[in-house]
Amino acid sequence: LEQFYTTSADNAVGEQLLSKCKARTSSEPPDPKTCSPQEYLEYYIFPILLPGMAELLHQAKKEKCFERKRTKFIACDFLTEWLYNKNPKRKDESFTAFFSIPFVSDWLKEHPRPPLPLSLLLSREEASRIIQSFWRGYQVRRNPEVKMLRQWQKQLREDKNVIQNLKEFWIKQEAKGKLTKLDV
Repeated sequence: LEQFYTTSADNAVGEQLLSKCKARTSSEPPDPKTCSPQEYLEYYIFPILLPGMAELLHQAKKEKCFERKRTKFIACDFLTEWLYNKNPKRKDESFTAFFSIPFVSDWLKEHPRPPLPLSLLLSREEASRIIQSFWRGYQVRRNPEVKMLRQWQKQLREDKNVIQNLKEFWIKQEAKGKLTKLDV
């Protein structure tokens, strides 16, 4: 716990918590059902939660949450996954991803999340590649020769469709005519 509280020497609250936690670890643990809320927090919650919060801050720094206004990083999801996997009762079990945690998957079945916008899913390199390819395509389509070629192709497609549609129309009309002659 020293690594979490030694960052500022004038932090009196941190110093007090550190000394209480050190004193608590040397003696026997208090009974969780009869101890005070402060003792419960100091002995059972903080020793597990504080390393999780420190890891959360490291991950947030990796995800560049302190540099951008919006990111895809969801701190509550990270902390839930970390605490679930670091649970002493699950010591011998393998790592479980956030969406594979049973209570999380049950919750998300009833309360589905909206999808993340594409702007948060793409990296800077992927986003720049998409923008650059669109711009290059625009520049090519602006070329007068390419414009003329595209108009010619469009006209050709439309002409083919008209002829094909007319053929299908007359085939249907002839089929209707044959049916009426047979019925009479």
